Amino acid sequence: MKTSGKKSRASSSATVETPTATEAAAVPQVEVQPNLAPGETAPQRTEIGILQRMPVQQLIKLAHAEGITQTAGMTRQQLVVEIVRRRSERGHTIYGTGTLEVLPERFGFLRLPERNYLSSPDDIYVSPAQIRHLNLQTGMTIHGIVRPPLEGQTNFALLQVVSVNGLPPERAAQRVNFEDLLPIHPCKRIILETTPEEINTRVVDLITPVGRGQRGLIVSPPRAGKTVLLQKIAQAILKNYPEMHVIVLLIDERPEEVTDMRRNVVGEKGEVVASTFDEPPYQHLHVAEIVLEKAKRIVEFGGDVIILLDSLTRLARAYNAEAPATSKTLTGGIVAGALEKPKRFFGTARQIENGGSLTILATALTETGSRMDDVIFEEFKGTGNMELHLDRRLVDKRVWPAININASGTRREELLLDPEELRRVWLLRKVLSDMDPVDAMELLVSKLRKTRSNAEFLMTMQLT
Repeated sequence: MKTSGKKSRASSSATVETPTATEAAAVPQVEVQPNLAPGETAPQRTEIGILQRMPVQQLIKLAHAEGITQTAGMTRQQLVVEIVRRRSERGHTIYGTGTLEVLPERFGFLRLPERNYLSSPDDIYVSPAQIRHLNLQTGMTIHGIVRPPLEGQTNFALLQVVSVNGLPPERAAQRVNFEDLLPIHPCKRIILETTPEEINTRVVDLITPVGRGQRGLIVSPPRAGKTVLLQKIAQAILKNYPEMHVIVLLIDERPEEVTDMRRNVVGEKGEVVASTFDEPPYQHLHVAEIVLEKAKRIVEFGGDVIILLDSLTRLARAYNAEAPATSKTLTGGIVAGALEKPKRFFGTARQIENGGSLTILATALTETGSRMDDVIFEEFKGTGNMELHLDRRLVDKRVWPAININASGTRREELLLDPEELRRVWLLRKVLSDMDPVDAMELLVSKLRKTRSNAEFLMTMQLT
């Protein structure tokens, strides 16, 4: 058996505090029930994922309970392996879950969200025969029976696939590939309004309504509140749509921002995946690509996913840094062809006819003083079907959210709003369009604070 391959350097910020919803959903739906004789009891089971998320001190206590006395100097992974080995000898059925990454050699590993889907000793080996027989692909969430590593091996190994994205393997093989699904305009609205006091999401609902399958660009100068806005959007979706999968993808971000996001984006189907600024560009790309593949597999199985990317500019910079050195360099230091893959990433967002959806809301940086950032923004301008612009003038006046109403909008918003709501929103924009952006937002926020909901606010408007 092979090992995890190339070792990726993981920062201290490269862990998530809660399991993902996709992982959790995959576990209980399909069980392997042994044929029991009269008087027999079902064998006990152990979930490796539960052990891997335990604090080290708790693992040590558990190891002592299993009769493992020499725990001094043992790593977390060694403790887990020994505990699982003891339980396996006692007849426990060992289960593991992870997101599959198929390597060029055609074998694969189940990567963990706790490790940002990077290579780690906790990964579970998947043989080429299993991948070929079940037509498994990168991004699938696999739940199955595993065995501990044998002599000279470092990884657990998958023995039997129990479920693929929560479905039996034979049903999973009947899915339609993402590229063959038919995209349509977003027509199912995602309402972000939660409480009367949460003005940020109420303003977004009015100015730039979001639908399932939206491809949205949040254009922002530095320190304009883009990360906080993404956080509010993630919290709103997890609260209003618990069935949706929310993945916050932080690329080239500060470690403290990652920690803050993980503490505030908490939900059964929410996860934060990050590659911080102290990691190499190839790691940024690996994390982003496996997250995208995971999202595509969820859509293939009929699910709804939203990726909140911060930021698209830094992802494009990483692709540019990893572009071949022999390529021609264009304006701003952009290498020819370097933006093709980030465009493909952003363009993956779509609503599927009679199916699931992949929504991507990504931030784009402006006014950074970098010519490269300006070129990247110009390349992505107009590629989305929703744009939300944050304005430095509003930030300087301490007006939040710092949204430039006139510059922001959603294409084909008539597909998301009912006719009466659309008529009143158009009237609102007509009134605000003649005002200075700062005055317009101050007026809108003051009016919203006096009402308990957007519906109440719109109904109080005079239509004359």
